[in-house]
Amino acid sequence: MKKILLLSASAMLILSSCVSKKQFTDLQAKQKETQDLLNSATVKLNSCLEDRATSTARAKALEEQVADLRKNNDNLTMLSSKGASNIEKTLESIKEKELKINRLQDALTQKDSVTLALVTSLKREVGINDPDIEINVEKGVVFISIADKLLFKSGSYNVTAQAKEVLAKVAKVVNSKPDFECMVEGHTDSVPYKGNGVLLDNWDLSVKRSTSIIRVLQTLDVNPAQLIAAGRADYVPLVDNDTAENRAKNRRTRIVVLPKIDQFYDMIEKEMKNLSAGN
Repeated sequence: MKKILLLSASAMLILSSCVSKKQFTDLQAKQKETQDLLNSATVKLNSCLEDRATSTARAKALEEQVADLRKNNDNLTMLSSKGASNIEKTLESIKEKELKINRLQDALTQKDSVTLALVTSLKREVGINDPDIEINVEKGVVFISIADKLLFKSGSYNVTAQAKEVLAKVAKVVNSKPDFECMVEGHTDSVPYKGNGVLLDNWDLSVKRSTSIIRVLQTLDVNPAQLIAAGRADYVPLVDNDTAENRAKNRRTRIVVLPKIDQFYDMIEKEMKNLSAGN
């Protein structure tokens, strides 16, 4: 069985120009529930795979026994009608159980295949040679991290022309995946925001940068229903904010491309119920 990549999107979600703590908490709870279900499914699947190995060996022995008895007319009379019926029922039960296990495996591995295809598309479109753009997978979720210098000028939330070229490539991939959601996460360094206007602090700046990118993606025909704006301010740094170089690393925008949690949750939950009913 392929290694199961677990779902995770530990981000504070908002639907407009502000971050709702309740939405973020609800998503965290949903993700934990999904992860618990996946863990349970994995344990159940491993147990079933062990049972299947034992049952398959037993079925093979029974099939060989039936074949031997049928070849030997003298011994065929030893196989009573009741005994033959029991063997057939056992074999049928094993086949049904194996079918349910295979469906559960398909449900758990489908996301792996989709994620791999998505990463391949992103690396082909966006490119992997730019050190300021990173594409990776963490717990079954695809992340595109773009350095701040490619997107905005210092203290600004206006998207640069250079950034629009990169976002156009991201939009092309997202548009090819209408069943996926795209969360834009803004991150700042620890230097307090000192700009004037309606922005008060790094929270506001990180969210405003997120919504600015989302508006660019909308102009590139990305369905707004797929987009989620989020800001993390300076509270999720990659490294300590003790040098100018480190602060530059922490100033970034992370685009999270993930399948809709409910779809995989419902699919796995359905197969878990089918498997339990079969037992």
